[in-house]
Amino acid sequence: YVGYEEGGQLTEQIRRRPYAVVLLDEIEKAHPEVFNMLLQLMEEGRLTDSFGRNVDFRNVILIMTTNAGAEAIKNEAALGFQKPDEDASYESMKTRVTDEIEKVFRPEFINRINDIIVFRHLTKDDLKEVVDLELSKVRNRLTEKGLTLELADEAM
Repeated sequence: YVGYEEGGQLTEQIRRRPYAVVLLDEIEKAHPEVFNMLLQLMEEGRLTDSFGRNVDFRNVILIMTTNAGAEAIKNEAALGFQKPDEDASYESMKTRVTDEIEKVFRPEFINRINDIIVFRHLTKDDLKEVVDLELSKVRNRLTEKGLTLELADEAM
């Protein structure tokens, strides 16, 4: 069949392009065997493909996302437990997320991760800035066609 001479999808891509960024989205949903494979990858910096070839992952940046801990933060925010001090609130949130991550993932997996990054919630001002940036792109495209876009302040 087509592709029978190739290794796995991940190892084949990294073998061809050894300098890469690999994003594993919602890693908590992965099959347990994926975690065993990732343990080898993070411990040894290489994986062995289906043909027994070692594929070097030392130049790969591995980014994993998870929703572990998201529900706890959402529930706490909904109950009104936000602290007035933004930095203290962030540190508290990071601690809660880390606690949840430790419940979901095995210690040997977590210990091989360089850093856990918790993103802050977008504020209303952040969202307005995103909308402004996107509207600016739309306005530029419309201007090229001789059109304009006006938006009432209330729409924001």
